[in-house]
Amino acid sequence: MGEITPRDGIEGITPYKAGEAKIAGRDTAIKLSANETPLGPSPEARKAYLEAAQSMEIYPDGGYGGLRGAIAKRYGLDASRIVCGNGSDELFHLLAQAFLGKGDEAIHTEHGFAVYRIATQAAGGVPVEVTESGLTTDVDAILAAVTDRTRMVFVANPNNPTGTYIPIDEVKRLQAGLPGNVLLIMDAAYAEYVQRNDYEAGLELVATSPNVVMTRTFSKVHGLAALRVGWLYGPETVVDAMNRVRGPFNVSAPAQAAAMAAIEDTGHVAKSVAHNQEWLEKLTAQFTAIGIEVVPAVANFLLLRFSGEDGKTADAADAFLRERGLILRGTASYKLPDCLRMTIGLAEQNELVVAALTDFMAGSASS
Repeated sequence: MGEITPRDGIEGITPYKAGEAKIAGRDTAIKLSANETPLGPSPEARKAYLEAAQSMEIYPDGGYGGLRGAIAKRYGLDASRIVCGNGSDELFHLLAQAFLGKGDEAIHTEHGFAVYRIATQAAGGVPVEVTESGLTTDVDAILAAVTDRTRMVFVANPNNPTGTYIPIDEVKRLQAGLPGNVLLIMDAAYAEYVQRNDYEAGLELVATSPNVVMTRTFSKVHGLAALRVGWLYGPETVVDAMNRVRGPFNVSAPAQAAAMAAIEDTGHVAKSVAHNQEWLEKLTAQFTAIGIEVVPAVANFLLLRFSGEDGKTADAADAFLRERGLILRGTASYKLPDCLRMTIGLAEQNELVVAALTDFMAGSASS
Protein backbone atom coordinates (compact mmCIF):
# COMPACT_ATOMS: atom_id res chain seq x y z
CA MET A 1 0.00 0.00 0.00
CA GLY A 2 1.22 3.46 -0.82
CA GLU A 3 1.07 6.50 1.38
CA ILE A 4 0.30 10.16 0.90
CA THR A 5 3.53 12.16 0.64
CA PRO A 6 4.25 15.72 -0.47
CA ARG A 7 6.03 16.22 -3.75
CA ASP A 8 9.80 16.41 -3.89
CA GLY A 9 11.23 19.43 -2.15
CA ILE A 10 8.39 20.25 0.23
CA GLU A 11 9.84 18.36 3.19
CA GLY A 12 13.08 20.31 2.70
CA ILE A 13 11.37 23.60 3.52
CA THR A 14 12.13 25.08 6.93
CA PRO A 15 8.85 26.59 8.19
CA TYR A 16 8.79 30.29 8.95
CA LYS A 17 8.99 31.10 12.64
CA ALA A 18 7.28 34.28 13.78
CA GLY A 19 8.55 36.55 16.53
CA GLU A 20 7.62 35.24 19.96
CA ALA A 21 4.95 37.03 21.98
CA LYS A 22 4.95 35.22 25.31
CA ILE A 23 7.43 34.22 28.00
CA ALA A 24 6.85 30.97 29.90
CA GLY A 25 5.87 31.63 33.48
CA ARG A 26 4.90 35.28 32.93
CA ASP A 27 1.40 36.65 32.42
CA THR A 28 2.59 39.69 30.50
CA ALA A 29 5.54 40.59 28.33
CA ILE A 30 6.70 43.48 26.18
CA LYS A 31 6.96 42.19 22.61
CA LEU A 32 9.58 43.92 20.49
CA SER A 33 10.23 40.95 18.22
CA ALA A 34 7.99 41.43 15.18
CA ASN A 35 8.61 44.97 13.83
CA GLU A 36 5.08 46.08 14.68
CA THR A 37 4.45 49.80 14.96
CA PRO A 38 4.13 50.95 18.59
CA LEU A 39 1.64 53.67 17.66
CA GLY A 40 -0.86 51.25 16.15
CA PRO A 41 -3.06 51.96 13.13
CA SER A 42 -4.83 55.16 12.19
CA PRO A 43 -8.03 55.74 14.18
CA GLU A 44 -9.72 56.11 10.81
CA ALA A 45 -8.56 52.62 9.84
CA ARG A 46 -10.04 51.15 13.03
CA LYS A 47 -13.32 52.92 12.32
CA ALA A 48 -13.43 51.69 8.72
CA TYR A 49 -12.70 48.12 9.82
CA LEU A 50 -15.53 48.09 12.34
CA GLU A 51 -17.97 49.53 9.82
CA ALA A 52 -17.03 46.91 7.23
CA ALA A 53 -17.41 44.16 9.82
CA GLN A 54 -21.14 44.86 9.89
CA SER A 55 -21.47 43.07 6.54
CA MET A 56 -19.41 39.95 7.04
CA GLU A 57 -21.91 37.79 5.17
CA ILE A 58 -21.06 39.59 1.90
CA TYR A 59 -18.09 38.55 -0.21
CA PRO A 60 -15.38 41.20 -0.58
CA ASP A 61 -14.64 42.98 -3.85
CA GLY A 62 -12.56 40.35 -5.63
CA GLY A 63 -10.72 42.99 -7.65
CA TYR A 64 -10.34 45.34 -4.66
CA GLY A 65 -10.97 48.29 -6.94
CA GLY A 66 -11.39 50.78 -4.13
CA LEU A 67 -8.12 49.79 -2.49
CA ARG A 68 -6.19 49.80 -5.75
CA GLY A 69 -7.65 53.21 -6.47
CA ALA A 70 -6.59 54.57 -3.08
CA ILE A 71 -3.05 53.26 -3.53
CA ALA A 72 -2.87 54.62 -7.08
CA LYS A 73 -4.06 58.04 -5.93
CA ARG A 74 -1.58 58.17 -3.05
CA TYR A 75 1.44 57.37 -5.23
CA GLY A 76 0.34 58.52 -8.69
CA LEU A 77 0.19 55.02 -10.16
CA ASP A 78 -1.78 53.10 -12.77
CA ALA A 79 -4.34 51.16 -10.70
CA SER A 80 -4.50 48.39 -13.31
CA ARG A 81 -0.87 47.49 -12.54
CA ILE A 82 -1.50 46.90 -8.82
CA VAL A 83 -2.08 43.49 -7.26
CA CYS A 84 -3.09 43.13 -3.62
CA GLY A 85 -2.60 40.11 -1.42
CA ASN A 86 -2.78 38.54 2.00
CA GLY A 87 0.35 40.38 3.08
CA SER A 88 3.51 40.65 0.99
CA ASP A 89 4.14 36.99 1.78
CA GLU A 90 1.30 35.86 -0.47
CA LEU A 91 2.59 38.06 -3.28
CA PHE A 92 6.00 36.38 -3.12
CA HIS A 93 4.33 32.99 -3.33
CA LEU A 94 2.15 34.09 -6.25
CA LEU A 95 5.19 35.41 -8.13
CA ALA A 96 7.05 32.16 -7.58
CA GLN A 97 4.01 30.10 -8.57
CA ALA A 98 3.55 32.08 -11.78
CA PHE A 99 7.17 32.45 -12.88
CA LEU A 100 9.25 29.59 -11.42
CA GLY A 101 9.30 26.10 -12.84
CA LYS A 102 10.99 23.02 -11.42
CA GLY A 103 14.71 23.62 -11.21
CA ASP A 104 14.51 27.35 -11.97
CA GLU A 105 16.69 29.47 -9.72
CA ALA A 106 15.75 32.43 -7.54
CA ILE A 107 18.49 34.49 -5.89
CA HIS A 108 18.30 35.97 -2.40
CA THR A 109 20.94 37.41 -0.08
CA GLU A 110 22.38 35.49 2.88
CA HIS A 111 20.55 37.52 5.52
CA GLY A 112 17.41 38.15 3.45
CA PHE A 113 13.83 37.57 4.54
CA ALA A 114 13.16 33.85 5.10
CA VAL A 115 9.97 33.77 3.01
CA TYR A 116 11.93 34.26 -0.24
CA ARG A 117 13.50 30.82 0.15
CA ILE A 118 10.20 29.27 1.25
CA ALA A 119 8.28 30.67 -1.74
CA THR A 120 10.99 29.49 -4.12
CA GLN A 121 11.04 25.96 -2.73
CA ALA A 122 7.26 25.72 -2.56
CA ALA A 123 7.10 26.45 -6.28
CA GLY A 124 9.67 23.78 -7.09
CA GLY A 125 12.45 26.28 -7.65
CA VAL A 126 16.02 26.29 -6.37
CA PRO A 127 16.98 29.04 -3.91
CA VAL A 128 20.43 30.51 -4.56
CA GLU A 129 21.97 32.38 -1.64
CA VAL A 130 24.60 35.06 -2.23
CA THR A 131 26.87 36.76 0.27
CA GLU A 132 26.32 40.27 1.53
CA SER A 133 28.95 42.94 2.08
CA GLY A 134 28.92 44.53 5.52
CA LEU A 135 25.44 43.06 6.15
CA THR A 136 24.26 44.93 3.06
CA THR A 137 23.01 43.67 -0.31
CA ASP A 138 25.97 43.25 -2.69
CA VAL A 139 24.93 43.96 -6.28
CA ASP A 140 28.09 42.44 -7.75
CA ALA A 141 27.60 39.22 -5.79
CA ILE A 142 24.05 38.92 -7.11
CA LEU A 143 25.07 39.54 -10.72
CA ALA A 144 27.89 36.99 -10.41
CA ALA A 145 25.39 34.35 -9.26
CA VAL A 146 23.11 34.69 -12.29
CA THR A 147 22.99 31.62 -14.54
CA ASP A 148 20.85 30.55 -17.47
CA ARG A 149 18.50 28.99 -14.87
CA THR A 150 17.96 32.24 -12.96
CA ARG A 151 14.40 33.54 -13.16
CA MET A 152 14.07 35.77 -10.08
CA VAL A 153 16.08 37.97 -7.76
CA PHE A 154 14.63 38.93 -4.36
CA VAL A 155 15.99 42.10 -2.76
CA ALA A 156 14.62 43.54 0.46
CA ASN A 157 15.37 47.26 0.58
CA PRO A 158 15.64 48.05 3.47
CA ASN A 159 16.57 44.52 4.48
CA ASN A 160 15.11 42.58 7.38
CA PRO A 161 16.71 41.68 9.80
CA THR A 162 19.82 43.79 9.17
CA GLY A 163 18.08 47.15 8.69
CA THR A 164 20.52 48.18 5.96
CA TYR A 165 19.69 49.47 2.47
CA ILE A 166 21.22 50.12 -0.93
CA PRO A 167 20.76 53.47 -2.74
CA ILE A 168 18.61 53.69 -5.83
CA ASP A 169 21.66 53.98 -8.10
CA GLU A 170 22.75 50.51 -6.96
CA VAL A 171 19.25 49.15 -7.56
CA LYS A 172 19.35 50.56 -11.09
CA ARG A 173 22.77 49.04 -11.65
CA LEU A 174 21.41 45.68 -10.56
CA GLN A 175 18.46 45.90 -12.91
CA ALA A 176 20.65 46.97 -15.82
CA GLY A 177 22.94 44.00 -15.25
CA LEU A 178 20.19 41.37 -15.18
CA PRO A 179 19.04 39.48 -18.30
CA GLY A 180 15.64 40.61 -19.54
CA ASN A 181 14.02 37.30 -18.58
CA VAL A 182 14.98 37.64 -14.89
CA LEU A 183 12.39 39.28 -12.63
CA LEU A 184 13.77 41.67 -10.02
CA ILE A 185 11.50 41.73 -6.95
CA MET A 186 12.02 44.79 -4.76
CA ASP A 187 10.55 44.21 -1.30
CA ALA A 188 10.00 47.70 0.13
CA ALA A 189 8.08 46.73 3.27
CA TYR A 190 9.87 49.37 5.34
CA ALA A 191 10.13 52.08 2.70
CA GLU A 192 8.07 54.67 4.56
CA TYR A 193 10.58 54.75 7.41
CA VAL A 194 13.65 55.54 5.31
CA GLN A 195 14.94 59.10 5.70
CA ARG A 196 17.79 59.07 3.18
CA ASN A 197 18.05 61.23 0.06
CA ASP A 198 19.58 58.45 -2.06
CA TYR A 199 16.78 55.97 -1.36
CA GLU A 200 13.77 55.16 -3.53
CA ALA A 201 11.31 52.34 -3.03
CA GLY A 202 11.38 51.45 -6.72
CA LEU A 203 8.17 52.87 -8.17
CA GLU A 204 9.90 54.80 -10.96
CA LEU A 205 12.07 51.82 -11.84
CA VAL A 206 8.97 49.65 -12.16
CA ALA A 207 7.39 52.26 -14.41
CA THR A 208 10.35 52.20 -16.80
CA SER A 209 11.44 48.54 -16.65
CA PRO A 210 9.66 45.44 -17.99
CA ASN A 211 11.27 43.08 -15.46
CA VAL A 212 10.89 44.84 -12.09
CA VAL A 213 8.14 44.63 -9.47
CA MET A 214 7.91 46.37 -6.11
CA THR A 215 6.02 45.03 -3.11
CA ARG A 216 4.75 47.03 -0.13
CA THR A 217 2.77 46.22 3.00
CA PHE A 218 0.20 47.68 5.36
CA SER A 219 1.65 45.63 8.23
CA LYS A 220 4.44 48.00 9.24
CA VAL A 221 4.02 51.78 9.31
CA HIS A 222 0.24 51.52 8.74
CA GLY A 223 -0.18 49.14 11.69
CA LEU A 224 -2.49 46.59 10.05
CA ALA A 225 -0.36 43.50 10.65
CA ALA A 226 -3.32 41.48 11.96
CA LEU A 227 -5.30 42.11 8.76
CA ARG A 228 -2.61 40.94 6.31
CA VAL A 229 -2.68 43.37 3.39
CA GLY A 230 0.17 43.75 0.92
CA TRP A 231 0.37 45.22 -2.56
CA LEU A 232 2.53 45.00 -5.64
CA TYR A 233 3.21 47.33 -8.54
CA GLY A 234 4.51 45.72 -11.67
CA PRO A 235 4.44 45.34 -15.47
CA GLU A 236 1.13 44.40 -17.07
CA THR A 237 2.39 40.92 -18.01
CA VAL A 238 3.35 40.15 -14.40
CA VAL A 239 0.11 41.52 -13.01
CA ASP A 240 -1.92 39.50 -15.52
CA ALA A 241 -0.16 36.27 -14.56
CA MET A 242 -0.64 36.89 -10.84
CA ASN A 243 -4.33 37.62 -11.26
CA ARG A 244 -4.70 34.27 -13.04
CA VAL A 245 -3.29 32.26 -10.14
CA ARG A 246 -4.37 34.19 -7.05
CA GLY A 247 -7.44 33.33 -5.04
CA PRO A 248 -10.62 35.20 -6.05
CA PHE A 249 -11.15 36.86 -2.66
CA ASN A 250 -7.66 36.99 -1.20
CA VAL A 251 -8.12 40.25 0.74
CA SER A 252 -11.07 40.47 3.14
CA ALA A 253 -13.58 43.32 3.01
CA PRO A 254 -12.70 44.70 6.48
CA ALA A 255 -9.01 44.57 5.56
CA GLN A 256 -9.65 46.46 2.32
CA ALA A 257 -11.66 49.11 4.14
CA ALA A 258 -9.05 49.59 6.85
CA ALA A 259 -6.23 49.78 4.31
CA MET A 260 -8.04 52.42 2.26
CA ALA A 261 -8.50 54.58 5.34
CA ALA A 262 -4.94 53.98 6.51
CA ILE A 263 -3.26 55.06 3.29
CA GLU A 264 -5.28 58.27 3.25
CA ASP A 265 -4.24 59.22 6.81
CA THR A 266 -0.87 60.68 5.93
CA GLY A 267 -0.75 62.54 9.23
CA HIS A 268 -0.72 59.32 11.22
CA VAL A 269 2.03 57.92 9.03
CA ALA A 270 4.11 61.07 9.54
CA LYS A 271 3.68 60.78 13.31
CA SER A 272 4.81 57.15 13.26
CA VAL A 273 7.84 57.94 11.10
CA ALA A 274 8.87 60.84 13.35
CA HIS A 275 8.64 58.68 16.48
CA ASN A 276 10.69 55.98 14.80
CA GLN A 277 13.43 58.32 13.61
CA GLU A 278 13.77 59.91 17.04
CA TRP A 279 14.24 56.55 18.74
CA LEU A 280 16.49 55.06 16.05
CA GLU A 281 18.96 57.84 16.80
CA LYS A 282 18.55 57.73 20.58
CA LEU A 283 18.82 53.97 20.88
CA THR A 284 21.77 53.72 18.52
CA ALA A 285 23.68 56.19 20.68
CA GLN A 286 22.64 54.58 23.97
CA PHE A 287 23.46 51.01 22.97
CA THR A 288 26.78 52.06 21.44
CA ALA A 289 27.69 53.84 24.67
CA ILE A 290 27.33 50.63 26.71
CA GLY A 291 29.44 48.56 24.34
CA ILE A 292 26.87 46.96 22.03
CA GLU A 293 27.52 47.20 18.30
CA VAL A 294 24.54 48.62 16.43
CA VAL A 295 24.20 47.99 12.70
CA PRO A 296 23.33 51.32 10.99
CA ALA A 297 19.59 51.05 10.31
CA VAL A 298 16.94 52.90 8.35
CA ALA A 299 13.82 50.86 9.18
CA ASN A 300 11.82 50.44 12.42
CA PHE A 301 14.21 48.08 14.15
CA LEU A 302 17.84 47.77 15.20
CA LEU A 303 20.20 44.82 14.89
CA LEU A 304 22.32 44.57 18.03
CA ARG A 305 25.56 42.60 17.87
CA PHE A 306 27.14 41.13 21.00
CA SER A 307 30.88 40.50 21.17
CA GLY A 308 30.64 37.25 23.13
CA GLU A 309 33.42 38.40 25.45
CA ASP A 310 33.03 37.64 29.17
CA GLY A 311 29.81 35.76 28.49
CA LYS A 312 28.18 38.72 26.78
CA THR A 313 26.53 36.65 24.04
CA ALA A 314 23.27 37.25 22.22
CA ASP A 315 21.75 34.17 23.85
CA ALA A 316 22.75 35.38 27.32
CA ALA A 317 21.35 38.84 26.60
CA ASP A 318 18.11 37.30 25.36
CA ALA A 319 17.73 35.23 28.53
CA PHE A 320 18.50 38.29 30.67
CA LEU A 321 15.89 40.38 28.87
CA ARG A 322 13.26 37.67 29.17
CA GLU A 323 13.74 37.59 32.93
CA ARG A 324 12.59 41.19 32.84
CA GLY A 325 9.65 40.46 30.56
CA LEU A 326 11.25 41.81 27.38
CA ILE A 327 11.14 39.90 24.09
CA LEU A 328 13.51 40.74 21.25
CA ARG A 329 14.09 38.59 18.16
CA GLY A 330 16.93 36.11 18.01
CA THR A 331 18.49 36.00 14.54
CA ALA A 332 20.39 32.70 14.53
CA SER A 333 18.06 31.43 11.80
CA TYR A 334 19.29 34.32 9.64
CA LYS A 335 22.93 33.24 10.17
CA LEU A 336 23.40 35.99 12.75
CA PRO A 337 23.78 34.01 15.99
CA ASP A 338 25.60 36.86 17.72
CA CYS A 339 22.75 39.34 17.23
CA LEU A 340 19.32 40.30 18.53
CA ARG A 341 16.83 42.40 16.57
CA MET A 342 14.89 45.02 18.49
CA THR A 343 11.74 46.64 17.16
CA ILE A 344 11.44 50.33 18.04
CA GLY A 345 8.72 50.51 20.70
CA LEU A 346 7.05 53.16 22.80
CA ALA A 347 9.33 55.42 24.82
CA GLU A 348 8.88 53.54 28.06
CA GLN A 349 9.43 50.18 26.36
CA ASN A 350 12.63 51.38 24.72
CA GLU A 351 13.88 52.75 28.03
CA LEU A 352 13.25 49.41 29.75
CA VAL A 353 15.38 47.62 27.16
CA VAL A 354 18.18 50.16 27.53
CA ALA A 355 18.11 49.81 31.31
CA ALA A 356 18.13 46.00 31.12
CA LEU A 357 20.98 45.82 28.62
CA THR A 358 22.96 48.39 30.56
CA ASP A 359 22.75 46.10 33.59
CA PHE A 360 23.55 43.06 31.44
CA MET A 361 26.67 44.63 29.95
CA ALA A 362 27.76 45.78 33.41
CA GLY A 363 27.28 42.27 34.79
CA SER A 364 24.53 43.28 37.24
CA ALA A 365 21.88 40.98 38.63
CA SER A 366 19.04 40.23 36.26
CA SER A 367 16.29 41.66 38.39
